[in-house]
Amino acid sequence: MVSDTVGDFIIQLKNAGMVGKHTVPVPYSKLKHAIANKLVESGYIETAQAKGKDVQKTLEVTLKYDNGSHFINGVKRISKPGRRLYTKVADIYPVKFGKGHMILSTPAGILTEEEARKANVGGEQLFIIW
Repeated sequence: MVSDTVGDFIIQLKNAGMVGKHTVPVPYSKLKHAIANKLVESGYIETAQAKGKDVQKTLEVTLKYDNGSHFINGVKRISKPGRRLYTKVADIYPVKFGKGHMILSTPAGILTEEEARKANVGGEQLFIIW
């Protein structure tokens, strides 16, 4: 049983990219689908589609490559089940000098650090990706 579904999801994406897989099926949840859609908008993955019905529902993620190299170079889980980290909008910072993104869970939904600053909302720091 996995207690950290978000951490497991992002590590599955990173590991699948390292071995060269093109699609990754993961168990479906609305949070994972929202995160995957944000990663599509940010350019780290190609598509994220829900497949199946009810209990058999999965989220099929298509990874993005450029000349054989994966777009996800690294991920770091910030807020964990045993230690939630929340941040104010004034404390949101650029990741890797603007080369990466921080994904936040805010009252306005799942946002990147740039979108959170524009919307003037803070929230839980889920992870950073570069």
